[in-house]
Amino acid sequence: MRKGKRLSQIILRPIGRVRNSIRHFKREGWESVISEIVLDPQYSEALDGIEDYSHILVLFWISRLQPAQRKIKKIHPKSRPDLPLVGIFATRTQYRPNPIGLTLVKLISRDKNVLKVKGLDALQGTPIIDIKPISPRHEFLRKYRIPKWYDKLWTKARPVLSNQDN
Repeated sequence: MRKGKRLSQIILRPIGRVRNSIRHFKREGWESVISEIVLDPQYSEALDGIEDYSHILVLFWISRLQPAQRKIKKIHPKSRPDLPLVGIFATRTQYRPNPIGLTLVKLISRDKNVLKVKGLDALQGTPIIDIKPISPRHEFLRKYRIPKWYDKLWTKARPVLSNQDN
């Protein structure tokens, strides 16, 4: 960015909200959470064909983040002091200047403007920004690199996409 130039503002409008029983943030166990994504009825037609996909990406606004949490620059992943202090952009933490969440979820069903999904790590009432279907042509990685500390978090590596029912 050139000196003296400011980034322009971006205005996002929610297209829907999350409906589930989760009222407070939790660190683990999201993979089994069943949620409904309730879109504004005006977007119902925009969902036509989504039920042919097994998985979707959900972008959401982490609305309950406090202003001070948006200023955090470095953390120990999962708040574990045995892991290195790293920049937030090197983690999947919720603490971000723009608290946008992105989660790959299993699409269970669609009923008009409501999507039933599994694995969404968002609280009841969270605003939904966008939804995109997953395509192995676009998201599949055959080769990738992760930091050594990441192995301490997960003992088994999982593929980003598989044919198994997640």
